[in-house]
Amino acid sequence: MNSYFLNGKTAFVTGGSRGIGASIVKRLVKDGAAVAFTYANSAQKASELVKSIEAEGGRALAIRANSENADSVKSAVAEAINTLGHLNILVNNAGILDVKPYDQFTMDEFDKTVAVNIRAVFAAVQEAGPKMQSGDRIINIGSVNADVTGFPGMSLYSMSKAAVAAMTRGLARDLAPQGVTVNNIQPGPVDTDMNPAKGEMATVLKDVIALGRYGTANDIASFVSFLSSSEASYITGASLDINGGFMI
Repeated sequence: MNSYFLNGKTAFVTGGSRGIGASIVKRLVKDGAAVAFTYANSAQKASELVKSIEAEGGRALAIRANSENADSVKSAVAEAINTLGHLNILVNNAGILDVKPYDQFTMDEFDKTVAVNIRAVFAAVQEAGPKMQSGDRIINIGSVNADVTGFPGMSLYSMSKAAVAAMTRGLARDLAPQGVTVNNIQPGPVDTDMNPAKGEMATVLKDVIALGRYGTANDIASFVSFLSSSEASYITGASLDINGGFMI
């Protein structure tokens, strides 16, 4: 694949202002796509990301959206399509991680996890899917915790990411007649501000990663780039681990 194999393509990334999302936005732009992305509270980071992309000749659009609100997510997708003209790549990256003993969660916290990590994914696909065409891609960012929960306090997060994996399989069937693939990337520990490689959990986590290190946001972005390409045309309904051998 050449460096601009996504030329003429458009992409929409939820939660794209920082961390893994920002790396995905930058990688897709680097590969030639015009990219819209959402942010919730990081307005300055979103603006800086757009400016840095435009300074290098790329095209990016930041849209404020609340992933807890399905209508907000759908409106953001619609705005992206109206502005960019069409949508070839949808990346559902926005998510929250709330860790605590199961008996300390409130039902409001339960509902928020479901809303952001599950319902927002479905809302984005509902809005984008009918407008997508053969060769287009939907990529969900799940978690290795859908399959492996090695530590206490992860019950809600693990549940939500397992739901994303199951939803991906169903959506892959639904969108296959259009020629649209739907896949789920499941990262292991990744060095971000939410889970830094030098944080208090780092030593424990590195001990159960075969490669002995955290992944990087760029590792995830490169996987998204591959799944966005024509090289991945026969992959759909898959949950694909990228975890350095986490707890194998």
